[in-house]
Amino acid sequence: MILKLDTGWRANKLTGMSQLLWYVAHTRPRCEKKLVQYCERADLLARLPCFRVAHKYRGKTVVFKKPLFPGYVFLQIPPDSRGVVLQSDHVANLLTVTDQDLFIRQLDEVLRALETDLDIRLAPEIGEGKRIKIKSGPLRGIEGWVEKRYGMTTVLLRLDFISQAAAVKMAASDLELI
Repeated sequence: MILKLDTGWRANKLTGMSQLLWYVAHTRPRCEKKLVQYCERADLLARLPCFRVAHKYRGKTVVFKKPLFPGYVFLQIPPDSRGVVLQSDHVANLLTVTDQDLFIRQLDEVLRALETDLDIRLAPEIGEGKRIKIKSGPLRGIEGWVEKRYGMTTVLLRLDFISQAAAVKMAASDLELI
């Protein structure tokens, strides 16, 4: 469910309609799309940035849309509609955005990036000193430590063998935290 970047929320900002504020809904597990549907039924503006994932099942390719920020939905609502959102069974917490201008700019950048053909994913929390397990490729199942991280995709691992270390460069997408 990629909600396309529209000019509606920009127009609200530009025309000075201050009654609509941005909030971040922290959802219950796997309830992001349900909250968006709930907000649509209540005539509230909700944004759920998603990316496409393709899986092959028995020779058939199926494309899924997964939330870029699992557990979060971005809402532009009047302050008096907070109660309507909180009444939903899908919301764990509703966070107030303190710097509205910064949030609008950053959300705009994310939504514009999603409209491109670039492969966009959430940057995993794999940083230096973290213990990881390789989840795919020829080294699948091996555990190690993140020695260094280069940008979004390349991670230098330290794999300990008999009290020795061997450095392996891996894509961050092939790793999972332990």
